[in-house]
Amino acid sequence: MEFMPAFRVCSSGLAAQRAKMDVIVSNLANINTTRTPEGGPYRRKVIIFSSEPVEGSFDDILRRVKVEDIVEEKESIRMVFDPAHPDADSEGIVAMPDINTVAEMADMITANRAYEACVTAFDATKNMALKALELGK
Repeated sequence: MEFMPAFRVCSSGLAAQRAKMDVIVSNLANINTTRTPEGGPYRRKVIIFSSEPVEGSFDDILRRVKVEDIVEEKESIRMVFDPAHPDADSEGIVAMPDINTVAEMADMITANRAYEACVTAFDATKNMALKALELGK
């Protein structure tokens, strides 16, 4: 039995969930950012995953996770009345990022659980490989 394809699946899941956590952290860190180098307020980012067959696996049954893209949500702006804000327009309206802290935290918990599941699968595969080596002695 070959264990490397299973290790590749687990490692791709770990990398994908780490990337998702990085995007969530970026969203939370910029929740009040009204001015970016591109101009305008920070826009919420979303990660897009896809799957691809693991090379060397049997009949392409195993598929690994791939980070396809990180995109900005176009409609992630809310207008807030705050005439004292330095970025307010002539009417006192400020364009703010529309980031829901509760939703971001829920996404972070989900990504953390998926990461933990990948670690558990990796450890189980490693233990099976070690047992197989012990049987071969």
